[in-house]
Amino acid sequence: MNQHDLSRWLHNHQFSNGNAGAERSTRRVMWITLATMLVEIVAGWWFNSMALLADGWHMSSHALAIGLAAFAYGAARKYADDPSFAFGTWKIEILASYTSAIALLGVAGMMVLGSLERLWSPQTIHYPEAIAIAVLGLLINLACALILGHSHEHAGHDHGHGHAHGHDHEHAHEHGHAHDDLNLKAAYIHVITDAATSVLAIVALLGGWFYGWAWLDPAMGLVGAVLVALWSKNLLVQSGRVLLDREMDHPVVEEIRAVIAALPAAGQTELTDLHVWRVGNGAYACALSVLTHDDALQPLDIRQRLAIHEEIVHATIEIHRCDTCGPLPATI
Repeated sequence: MNQHDLSRWLHNHQFSNGNAGAERSTRRVMWITLATMLVEIVAGWWFNSMALLADGWHMSSHALAIGLAAFAYGAARKYADDPSFAFGTWKIEILASYTSAIALLGVAGMMVLGSLERLWSPQTIHYPEAIAIAVLGLLINLACALILGHSHEHAGHDHGHGHAHGHDHEHAHEHGHAHDDLNLKAAYIHVITDAATSVLAIVALLGGWFYGWAWLDPAMGLVGAVLVALWSKNLLVQSGRVLLDREMDHPVVEEIRAVIAALPAAGQTELTDLHVWRVGNGAYACALSVLTHDDALQPLDIRQRLAIHEEIVHATIEIHRCDTCGPLPATI
């Protein structure tokens, strides 16, 4: 193993470099959302407009969620060197995305209740004012989406790459795994859902204004609630998967199995235990045990072979010698 490869295994346990661009963008969007929320609430109170007040308080839930995303970035960075976090602070961001997904479900529930209430008890709608509010909200959310989307593109470009390493032979390894910043994605989904509901509201209000279809406003509210619920469910599944370390079906697991299977003297070594979990965006840790007849096999030999897979940033390797057991199966 050369010095470069050895240095990869002599490291601290901070496996994520953070996402400074996403943190700046999220904070910027948080302040824009807060300012818009305050303007709508104050204007609604001043002009006695329930539509303005309702939209302002609805936006407060998104401001809270986006603020949580910004807080998570800051907390992960602040405690990055804290040794009490065994595998770094990246999961603070994932916890924030999971919490945001739950908040989105709450927003969907409130949209359902509000829409059903308006279906049973129709209210007078001031269409010009309501449309102006919806258009303003849409423009602000589109601007926020552009800010966050730009950060998301840069985060994605940081991870797609190919490498060539010189070990016993020249090995080219192409990474084809997607690495999403789930905390940024959570903030982005909050903005997009708000923009989508604004579009639905504009369509419904135009239908009610020109054709008298007052029922269209609450009906579109129900459609919007379904969209929000579906997006939040997807985010819950993705972030919950990481929090629960459900990674044993990831392609990196087969890559590790292939490394063990390709060890010299095939048939003398068996992979008896393997655990893989994520410790950063596109970064994985593993703990594995092998049973072997090969007296020369050392943990550093396995580390050297794992080093061609740069997404494996931490490995705990346990080797058991077996001089009395029979032939070992080639695979597990």
